[in-house]
Amino acid sequence: MNHKSFFIALFLLLAATLFSCQRQCRYDVIVNTDSIFYDLGKEKIAMRALMVDEVFVPMNLNGVVLYAEEGQIVYEKAFGFRDLSKRTKDPLRLDDAFQISSDSKMFTATAIMLLGIEGKLEYDDDVRQYIPELPYEGITLRMLLNHRSGLPRYDAMADAFWPDRKVPFSNEAMIDMLAKRKPKPYGAPGATYFYNNINYALLASVVERVSRQHFEDFMRERIFEPLGMSHSYIYSMRGEPHVSLYMPTDVQGHDIYRKGPVKTQNDYLNGVMGDKIMFSTVEDLWTFNEALDRHKLLPDSIQCEAFRPGSSTWKNDENYGFGWRMTKQHPGMYFHYGWWKGYRSLVIRDEGHRRFLAILCNTTQLIPDEVWDFISDTTYRLPQASVYELQ
Repeated sequence: MNHKSFFIALFLLLAATLFSCQRQCRYDVIVNTDSIFYDLGKEKIAMRALMVDEVFVPMNLNGVVLYAEEGQIVYEKAFGFRDLSKRTKDPLRLDDAFQISSDSKMFTATAIMLLGIEGKLEYDDDVRQYIPELPYEGITLRMLLNHRSGLPRYDAMADAFWPDRKVPFSNEAMIDMLAKRKPKPYGAPGATYFYNNINYALLASVVERVSRQHFEDFMRERIFEPLGMSHSYIYSMRGEPHVSLYMPTDVQGHDIYRKGPVKTQNDYLNGVMGDKIMFSTVEDLWTFNEALDRHKLLPDSIQCEAFRPGSSTWKNDENYGFGWRMTKQHPGMYFHYGWWKGYRSLVIRDEGHRRFLAILCNTTQLIPDEVWDFISDTTYRLPQASVYELQ
């Protein structure tokens, strides 16, 4: 008899006993049916966890995975090592913080939305209302959020004009260079969707100028600490005269070459915040996801804007909200990939089936497409949380 059949048989046996005692014994018999349902839920979760393990073990990831369904963490596991260059390798842990690269954008967007609900800005405000030295007209905060600004890439500009790559390149340095160099934009404001990191770097600068706080402080005080994201932070080189050889973190990023992994050195562009450079753990990302569901930071009427397509036409069947990607291939799923300087990541929020997946890797190894086959497969589904959360 399998576990599922066992628990069903146990429930029927106890129910029959209750019925028999009520007829024959003439006294009350109390059966804790809550515990029966809870155990059945745990059994289903255990079965689901085994299925998830069969998906991720063959992927040979060097990173940490968390999968949740119906409001409960089903599976979390660490694969590989913190620093692959060491002879004695420390294994990764579930509470290790990784650089989440472009997955940082969903948090930058949240910061803008927090300021919006406080009446300190409007999404359709001209960016120059907050950054007057920006030499481009007609660009709104909404265009930055939706990647429709048409602005040039800041990394290409910095590579061409920043004189010393041993010195950090910051958000303010980026703005100064835009004002002086005036590089040609890629397109007219609002004309088309074009994913570009400069949009979210400028949004971080807007957060600083509106809040009159450093971006890293605002994020800590307004998002990470209120939600209990105790392992999350924005990496800052503010005030540092030189770029360190490696970022001061236990989990080092690695580039993958034919001869093997090589630890990725720190980079002068890591001084730019908002589009990247946030560190977090899979459990902190899960905490953020739950905060979205429970509207701990923003009411639903405001939060839903993040998941609304920003463009009327879908480019290659893809669109972008406020810090979240979406695709026609997977309706009801909102996601973001991250890839920067030795790290890769993927966060998927499936609202249709109440599923959540976070994958954080400290190598540039591609995350296999089988991930999408797994999270799209609805042949096996856990019961709703109300059934097995009874305790």
